[in-house]
Parts: sequence; structure tokens; C-alpha cells
Amino acid sequence: MQIMTESTNTADRTMKLSLIQVPFGLGAGRPGTEEGPESMMQIGLMRQLRKTAYEVASEHKVKVAAHPAAGAGEQGSLKYLAEVKEMGKLVAEQVSEEASKGHLPLVLGGDHSVTIGVLAGMAAQAGKLGVIYFDAHPGLQTEETNKAGRIGSMSLAVALGQAKLKLSELNRDVIEDAINKANVVLIGVRDVEPEERALILGEGITVFTMHEIDRMGIEKVISKAVEIAGNGTDGIHVSFSADCLDPIEAPGVDIQVPGGLTYREAHFACELLAETGLIRSIDVVEVNSKLDESRRTARLAIGLIASLLGKRIL
Repeated sequence: MQIMTESTNTADRTMKLSLIQVPFGLGAGRPGTEEGPESMMQIGLMRQLRKTAYEVASEHKVKVAAHPAAGAGEQGSLKYLAEVKEMGKLVAEQVSEEASKGHLPLVLGGDHSVTIGVLAGMAAQAGKLGVIYFDAHPGLQTEETNKAGRIGSMSLAVALGQAKLKLSELNRDVIEDAINKANVVLIGVRDVEPEERALILGEGITVFTMHEIDRMGIEKVISKAVEIAGNGTDGIHVSFSADCLDPIEAPGVDIQVPGGLTYREAHFACELLAETGLIRSIDVVEVNSKLDESRRTARLAIGLIASLLGKRIL
């Protein structure tokens, strides 16, 4: 038996990915997430990708609004809705095109509103799509409950049809019911609004909070998550927000919530997901370079991407 190492496990590259940067931060609460993609690139993402079995077939940088339009974000409304929708359409188009080629879209955000565009693109290509969503927050706020008006906190609500904003507004080719609540799993949640709690319980959405991770262990949580997200689906989208990590490990995020995933828990979770062979697309979001200390969060994020793509020590 040949032992594969980091230097030899790329010899037979049969899988291809498309790297898509989305430098968009208007769905977040603070400036800085728009610089996340560039920060991850500068800290050595391409070097990490070369240590996986994936070949980078194409690279893209989506041209998105860096500044809000005049009059955007009035009191009592969703902030920068027009800019988010335009970004979402562009991201959905790019993701859909690359997925149609059989490439795995690897999307670097940006804030979590980027995920809406990614899911709109995948929902037009992947048939039934499971979703595993790593985040400290559920992403289930709606127009009625979103007091701060930040669309980045609505990603899953939009994907599941719980918000007025629909995936079909971003991509008319979205397959109805491509993303079903029965195949959505949240991991690492520990900061939940009362309205989100009611929605989770009322709709029966699967959530593994940090309490469950502490009690069950990350290996069993991932096993259950894959079982749920992969049940009757054609693959799994992994959305990874940097704030699912403990801020001791990853300080460069908008809202630090103590008690998140440790370095090893996160890597082990990603390694286990890679072993399933079910990952069809990935987005990594909420790396805020303005709040990052010595790019620790960006460095950890690119290591986790490599683990999701199958990188191993031996």
C-alpha cells in the first residue's frame, strides 16, 4: 500500500474546482468582510489548494458594489437590498455556469449574504441539494424580524422560502424545492434571536448547537449532519462562516461569540466531510480583515478549505 503525503497526494488530479472571489460586505454590520477574499488569497490559499487532489480549472472575481447607492438603507428597511440582489444575481450566474461544467464552485466571501447567491446558483444545477451551514448565528432572520436590517443574517431564511426575498429573484432557473428544510443542518450555533428559535422549532430545522457538540462530540455531529443533508439529495453545499470558530482561534469576525469550535474540531469536521465525497460546492465567508490579528482568521480559513477538499497530513 502506498502512503500518500501532502507532496504526493496531488499526483492524480481528476477533480476540478472553480475559485470565485466575491469581495462584498454590504450585508454585514461593519466594514472589512469585503476584504476577506483578498486576505485569504494573500495568505496562501493557492499554495494550500495545490496540496489537495483538486485542480483549479478557473478563477473569477465577481464585480460587485463596493459602496452603497445614494439613499440606500433607509431607517426601517433592509440595508442595501438593491446591491445585495445585484450581487446575488452575478454570483448565481457564475456559480451555475461553473457547476454546469462539473467543477466544484469554491466561493470566497464577503459577508454571509454572498451565500444567497451561491445557493441560487447551485439550486439551478444540483437537483436536490443538502446544506450544512457552519455559523454562530442561524441566518434565519426575515424582513419582519431583522431589526438591524443586515441581509447577511437572512441567508438560510431566503434559501428556505421563509423571507420575502426569494432565490428565484436571483436566478430564474432555480429548481423549485431544490433546497428542502429536511436536508438543512446548522452546526456551531450559539447566538439565536427569539424569532429564529421559534422558526427552528416550528419548522423542525436540524440544529447542532455548541451544547450538542460538547455532549455528542464533533465526529458524531458530522455523521448525523451528513446523514440528514445527504438523504435523498444529489450532493451537499457547505457554507462556512468564520464566526462559527471560537474567537480565541479566529478573532477577525464582525460579531465575536465566545465558545465556538476549536481549531481541531473545525479541521476534523472538514476532514470528515471531505471523506464523504458528497461536497458539491463551498462558500467561506465572514473573514473580516480589518478586525483580524496578524491574519490569523484568514490563515485558519484557508487551512479549513484545504481540509474540506481532502488535504491530509499523511
